[in-house]
Amino acid sequence: MSGAHPALVLIGPMGAGKTSIGRRVAKALQVPFYDSDIAVIRDHGPIETIFAEHGEPQFREWEKDAVLAGLAQGGVVALGGGAVLHEQTRAALADHRVVLLTVEPRVVAGRVRDSARPLLRAPAAEPGLPSAPTDPMTRWTEILRARRPVYEAVADVTFDTSHGPLQQVTDAIVAWARDDTTSAPPGQDTTA
Repeated sequence: MSGAHPALVLIGPMGAGKTSIGRRVAKALQVPFYDSDIAVIRDHGPIETIFAEHGEPQFREWEKDAVLAGLAQGGVVALGGGAVLHEQTRAALADHRVVLLTVEPRVVAGRVRDSARPLLRAPAAEPGLPSAPTDPMTRWTEILRARRPVYEAVADVTFDTSHGPLQQVTDAIVAWARDDTTSAPPGQDTTA
């Protein structure tokens, strides 16, 4: 899985472990790791500042550019939770292997409750989300509900990160990635 091969792309909601698991998967597969959020921060500053000063639409454009750069690099690419909302990103994902990481709300609660993530604190511009700020977990659930159909439409396989150590999920993804025929049909849930 180098630049000549399809990237292994991790998508999913905030707090699902895309960055943590992505780093481990890349190390196990001995390929580069790329995180689209980290790339945006490196090039444009903190995400909270981008939202405040430029708005979500500008962030999504910069995020799309970062995603396309990561996909071109190959290896393992972790996307921000909303990256799949951009039509060009979804189209580009068709040429890559896409892993959806899911997590139960009770597990993610501790990870996002005191988060500075702008979509958990401010009114969202995403269609289908209420405009009034709410509790971060209520907001997280609303965002997941709105994005779930998009996640499921682009994913080849799903792994849940709610149970067991992250290494079990990592090992399951690595095994799936190494299996040329893919051990699970597209869209099938795989609990690690």
